[in-house]
Amino acid sequence: MKLRIRGLVVLLALSLTGAGVRAAERVDVVLVLAADVSRSVDEEEFRLQRDGIATALTDPRVLNAIRSGLHRAIAVSFVEWSGVGQQLVVADWAVVRDLASAQAVARIVRSAPRSYYGSTAIGSAIDFSMRQLARAKFEAERQVIDVSGDGTNVSGPSVAAARDAAVEAGIAINGLAILSAVPNPFNPDHTHPPGGLEEYYRKNVTGGVGSFVIVVEGFQTFADAMINKLIREIAALP
Repeated sequence: MKLRIRGLVVLLALSLTGAGVRAAERVDVVLVLAADVSRSVDEEEFRLQRDGIATALTDPRVLNAIRSGLHRAIAVSFVEWSGVGQQLVVADWAVVRDLASAQAVARIVRSAPRSYYGSTAIGSAIDFSMRQLARAKFEAERQVIDVSGDGTNVSGPSVAAARDAAVEAGIAINGLAILSAVPNPFNPDHTHPPGGLEEYYRKNVTGGVGSFVIVVEGFQTFADAMINKLIREIAALP
């Protein structure tokens, strides 16, 4: 009788262990899409950004890149951010492996209400994105935070310090620097810093193995830039 009970305990332990292994699904990259919705992003730009993300996730070229990976899947979470304490998970962790799963995430991205209109706290956005990666139940060789924004940090913790902490944890941060045709009337250096927004992102925001910055020539071309960015991140292209 004791041997039978002991055997049942062993089988139960093995079963639970197997369930734990299955829960940690293998994907090629775990990716946080962190989008700026600060007050410098007007309603038209906000909609172009949302539609661009949804369009990119379902684009055939992005889906082909996903299918070309070792595990043929990526894990994605979509976050919007603005000022200190203003970060929201709009679309929580989901595995994208085909058109149907990509469309499910895209529907949430398109339909959810706008989160914030506050100031710009890029460091807080990076810290928040790191916490989302920490709770992601996936196994992957690469963890990436994608930060898109149209201006410099104006509030909250140091961007460079947040970036360095992420890099130290093995996380890569890529950037989409969205250029504005006209400087912000209240703070011109916010959208047009000395040396340009692209250089600001390179020096302060992005970092880690294989990190890069893509320049977006206005929100009208956001979808094309997001497609190129996703393909590079999924395929780990230099």
